Amino acid sequence: MNDVLEAISPATSLSGPVTCVSKVELRVSCKALLDRDTLNKSDPCVLLMVQTNGQWTELDRTEVIKSNLHPVFAKVFSLDYYFEEVQKLRFEVYDIHGTHSIGTRDDDFLGGVECTLGQIVAQKKMVKPLLLKYGKYAGKSIITVHAEEISGNNGYVELSFCAKKLDDKDLFSKSDPFLEIYRINDDETEQLVHRTEVIKNNLNPVWEPFKVSLISLCSCDEERKLKCLVWDYDSRGKHDFIGEFYATFRDMQKISSGNKVTWDCVNPKYKQKKRNYKNSGVVILTDLKLHRVYSFLDYIMGGCQIHFTVAIDFTASNGDPRNSCSLHYINPYQPNEYLKALIAVGEICQDYDSDKRFSALGFGARIPPNYEVSHDFAINFNPEDDECEEIQGVVEAYQNCLPKIQLYGPTNVSPIINRIAKLAAGDGSIKDASRYHILLILTDGVVTDMADTREAIVRAAYQPLSIIIVGVGNADFTDMQILDGDDGVLRSPKGESVLRDIVQFVPFRDFKTASPAALAKCVLAEVPKQVVEYYSHKAISPMCPMRDLLTPILSPVATTPTE
Repeated sequence: MNDVLEAISPATSLSGPVTCVSKVELRVSCKALLDRDTLNKSDPCVLLMVQTNGQWTELDRTEVIKSNLHPVFAKVFSLDYYFEEVQKLRFEVYDIHGTHSIGTRDDDFLGGVECTLGQIVAQKKMVKPLLLKYGKYAGKSIITVHAEEISGNNGYVELSFCAKKLDDKDLFSKSDPFLEIYRINDDETEQLVHRTEVIKNNLNPVWEPFKVSLISLCSCDEERKLKCLVWDYDSRGKHDFIGEFYATFRDMQKISSGNKVTWDCVNPKYKQKKRNYKNSGVVILTDLKLHRVYSFLDYIMGGCQIHFTVAIDFTASNGDPRNSCSLHYINPYQPNEYLKALIAVGEICQDYDSDKRFSALGFGARIPPNYEVSHDFAINFNPEDDECEEIQGVVEAYQNCLPKIQLYGPTNVSPIINRIAKLAAGDGSIKDASRYHILLILTDGVVTDMADTREAIVRAAYQPLSIIIVGVGNADFTDMQILDGDDGVLRSPKGESVLRDIVQFVPFRDFKTASPAALAKCVLAEVPKQVVEYYSHKAISPMCPMRDLLTPILSPVATTPTE
C-alpha cells in the first residue's frame, strides 16, 4: 500500500502558507461479472483512468484475482482530492490473460463506469452498474467504490505476521496460506484492509511485512474490531477456509512490551463438531512499527536546506546577445525572460538556504580558453566553486559571462541533470533530511538529447531532487510536456517508469503579463509534495521534528520512525 503522504495544493507557493490537500483512498469490489472464459471464470483486474485535458490516461490498476466473478480487490488507489476541481475518473474491468496484459478484443472488456471523485467522496460508497460499449449493460455486473479521506495528521503502521501449524487442506501437498484482514464498520459491514501474498506449500508461513494507514486499519479507533481470515489458496478461486480470529489495534499494541501477540486460528464448524478441537493453527504478530507522517514544514523547520541550482541555455537559437531581438539581450531598463524567471524562482528558494550561495551553470556554448562546446560549465568560470553569492550574484555572473562565450549547441541537458543528481546523492553516507536540491533549467527550445534526458530524470528521481524547466521564448514546447509526469508516467528509453514525478515544465510566455510571484507559485507548487514524497519513501524523518503528527491513540506505543 502506498504510504499516506501530506500533499500540497497547486495554488500554494513555498513563500505562502502551506495548504493541505485531502488525500483520498479508494477501494474497489465487483459483483456478478461477466464470465468470459470457457473453462474457468474470468480473471478480473480494474484499471483506474483519469481525464486530463480531455484525454484518458491510466493512473493505476488493481491486482489480478484468478477465476472470480465477485472480486474484492486489496489494491488501494490513493488520489489527491481538490474541492474546486471536477476530477473525472473511469473504472474499467478487464479479464486478464498472461502477465497482466490487457487484451484488445471486446470480450476481454468486462465493463466500465465513469464518475467524478467528488461523487464518490460525497457518497462515501458508490455502487454503479458496469456498462459495455455503446452504453449496454454488462449483465447484472456492478462495481462498488469505497472512499476514505486520509487526513494530514495520520500515521501508518507496518505489521509483520506469521503462522504456525496451520491445517493441511491439500491432499498431495501442504496448504498454500494467505491472510486477509477486514475492518468491521459501525454498520457491521466489513471492509477489506489488506490481503497478504500466498505462501506456497507451507503450514508455517511467514508473510511479508506490509504498511497500512491507521485510518484504513481501524478508523483511528484502537477498539474497533478486526476480522482476520486465513485461507488455503486455490488457483480456480475456490479457496479453502482454514480459520479466523478477531483482533483490535489495542491487542496489537501489546507487542510493544517485547512479547509477540498470538491468536488461535479457529474454524467455527470444527469447534462445534469436534469435542477436543483447539484450533487450526496460530497466527502471530511478530513486529509492529508505527511511522509518523510529516509535512513539508516539518522538514523545513527541522533544518532541511533547499539547495538551488540554475542551468541556463546558451545555444545559438537564442540569438546574438548583442542584438535586441536576442533572448539573451541585456536591456539596462528591463530584465530579459531568462533573468525574470531566474529572479522569480530564485528569490523564493533563497529563503530556505542558510548560506545563500547558489550554483549557476550553463550549457550549449563554446567557452574559453579553448572555445570547445560544453554542456556543463560554471558561468563564473570557476570549476572548483560554481556557487554565487545570493541571487544577485547569479545575475551578475550571467551578465559577465555573455560577452566571453560563443552561443552554439545542441540543447543537451542530461549532463547537468546527471551532475546535480550525483551531487544530491552525495557519497551515500548522508541518510538524514539535511538537504534537498532544486534544479531550475531555463531553455529556449526542446532538448536535443531527449532519450538521455528521460534516462537521467528516471535515475534522478531516486535522489532528493526536483527539476523545474521553464521554456523561454516562443518555440513550440509540446514535446517538452513528456518530461512532466502530470499527463502520464515518464519512462526511460528502456521502459522503466519514474519512481516519483520530479519535473515541472512551464512555458514562460504563459506568465508574460502576470507577476513574477505567479510564475514562482506555479513552478514551485509541486516541490513541497515532492520533498515529503522523497523522505517518506525513504522513511527519513525530519532532523528535529517540530511537532508530533501522530494521533493521540498512539501515545502508549514507541513511535520512533524506522531508519
